[in-house]
Amino acid sequence: MNKILVTTSRGLDELLKQEIETLCPDVDVSVTPGMLSFEGTLEQAYTLCLWSRLANRVIWQLAYGKCDSAEALYNVADSIDWGMHLKPNQTLGVQFNGTNRVINNTQFGAVKIKDAIVDQFTRQSSQRPSVERRQPDLPIYAKCHRDYVAIGIDLSGNSLHQRAYRQQTGEAPLKEHIACAMLMRSGWHQQVDKPLVDPMCGSGTIAIEAAYIARNIAPGIKRSYWGFNRWLQHDASLWDTLVDQALAQQQPAKGNIFASDVSRRLIAIARTNADEAGVFSDIQFSVQDATKAAPPVKQKGYMVANPPYGERLGELTDLIPLFSEWGKHLKTAWKDWQVTLLSSNRDLLRVLKLRAAKDYAMNNGKLECRLVNYQLDEANCQQFSTDAQDHEFANRLKKNLKKLKPWIKQQSTDCYRIYDADLPDYNVAIDKYDDWLVVQEYAPPKDISEDKARRRLQEILLHLPAVTGIPASQIVLKVRTKQKGSAQYEKMDQQGISKTVHENGAQFEVNLTDYLDTGLFLDHRDTRQIVKAHAQNKDVLNLFAYTGSVSVFAAMGGARSVCTVDMSKTYLDWAKRNFTLNKLSGPYAFVQADCTDWLADHSGKYDLIFIDPPSFSNSKRMQSTWDVQRDHVALITHAVGCLKEHGTIIFSNNRRGFKLDIEAMQALGLQAEDISKQTIPHDFARHASIHKCWVLTK
Repeated sequence: MNKILVTTSRGLDELLKQEIETLCPDVDVSVTPGMLSFEGTLEQAYTLCLWSRLANRVIWQLAYGKCDSAEALYNVADSIDWGMHLKPNQTLGVQFNGTNRVINNTQFGAVKIKDAIVDQFTRQSSQRPSVERRQPDLPIYAKCHRDYVAIGIDLSGNSLHQRAYRQQTGEAPLKEHIACAMLMRSGWHQQVDKPLVDPMCGSGTIAIEAAYIARNIAPGIKRSYWGFNRWLQHDASLWDTLVDQALAQQQPAKGNIFASDVSRRLIAIARTNADEAGVFSDIQFSVQDATKAAPPVKQKGYMVANPPYGERLGELTDLIPLFSEWGKHLKTAWKDWQVTLLSSNRDLLRVLKLRAAKDYAMNNGKLECRLVNYQLDEANCQQFSTDAQDHEFANRLKKNLKKLKPWIKQQSTDCYRIYDADLPDYNVAIDKYDDWLVVQEYAPPKDISEDKARRRLQEILLHLPAVTGIPASQIVLKVRTKQKGSAQYEKMDQQGISKTVHENGAQFEVNLTDYLDTGLFLDHRDTRQIVKAHAQNKDVLNLFAYTGSVSVFAAMGGARSVCTVDMSKTYLDWAKRNFTLNKLSGPYAFVQADCTDWLADHSGKYDLIFIDPPSFSNSKRMQSTWDVQRDHVALITHAVGCLKEHGTIIFSNNRRGFKLDIEAMQALGLQAEDISKQTIPHDFARHASIHKCWVLTK
């Protein structure tokens, strides 16, 4: 008898304990999170390697002792007679798990154990084992817990979830042992004669593991590399006997496993994997949309699926309407079926409007997930109304659109705001860009819990397509918090959804996905027209120009020259594209520079200077930090130095509570006229403090 350690993923401990007790009767299993142990035989250890559907690793423990110092760890490793386990010309690998106050780095722990082994061989002969990371002859596993360490042989070699049949996977593959845990938690594994359906099968893992269970195929039967293959204590005869017995115990196919996915590519991958696993004929594959698929047979059975989680924020815009439709469809087409779903987003599952029967925690890789069972009985199949007329957010949005309709007809633009945190519980801004919507979620108030805010956001995304007529695939979601420095301009995605929008006779390129802002500040629509009206025959300077929309209107307003200055090459190139879009050519300059430094040294003279600086910046490209309240007087002082006699400065910023230093303006010989009200468009009237604007004249 020897101490055997068995590891698994978080949340599977109790299931694995039951499995060990079934495979190895009469053993006394101890359970700690992620690790089970018992006194057992080599045959039992081999049996677990071959038959466990839930374990990750099976460890044959060689030593256990103190590791409250590097020397103590070394001594525990050195206490093992390694010559009994590998030859000097073989390879070894050490996997070290856990840390304590002394061994605070797993790589350090692995190196100390490796040193002890190598030193032991060096003392006995001139030859020593070499280190092999991928498939060593002897994989060694060490588990540190507090001041103690267990060291043993990793009999599994690689993690047991790797069944050796996977040729390809989708983007977020489900681990094989997690698929088995789902099947066990669903209850299907005890009624394998009943139909099993996975309508979002991806690369086919659930269906393949189900076929293995139904046919009593040992999950490790196809693996060729084991940690004991070249272990000197390996009993090859015993192992071969267990393998032969496993092959003899396989059963014929049941023919009641069905797997489908909306993606033809994934179904092709799933078929290839099933063929490699030897269960191709056991599974009926098809290309279907889960929100429309009907049960493949009349007999009621089990649906077990791993639907998309929406880990990335933008994915929720597609998933929430999909889950809503799927929930309605399940209640009508799949009545009396048992449904088991795994998701890292429990709130997304709530969109199904189903009452859960059981709920389990488990990890899929590093993702903390919930496995939820639903019984689609008569009570659970009642349809809950989600029509727009019953929902306060949908009602408010419809009222907004009705109010805006006459105003929109009078405007010459296809981009405007349709909702601006009108209801405190639904704290978002929604902007329409032609046939797309951009939803910006603001950080919730402190008295609103994160869970509630997340549910409210899902309600918003659920109702938006119905109210606006814009499909979920054309709705972009962003989270907006208080930004510091240039954060509002930094890249946040790589989807590259760009389009051309129209505003008062001009065209602009907007990027709806890749940055927090789109390239066009909609609240400055009227401000741009004021600049255009002032620009005729003027030399115009646009500072902190962003993508140059103000410069475009200055040029369209007949400016004699336009100089566009911004620190970002990306945005200057974008500004140039906006000029090209509008077929503007002439004395138009584009300067990449820190506006504050550039203006201080600049000697040019201008009739009209537009300044719209950030509230705060600590960009690495600036020599010092920028604070608009603290630094605006110095900035305007330098601007006055570049202003022609009788010239005009239009100064704007969006810092809440900003106060223009009127006395300083007077000292500079400037008259300040607050034109903020004139620059707030009708669609931003609800939050008229979004920016402040002054005309400063000599």
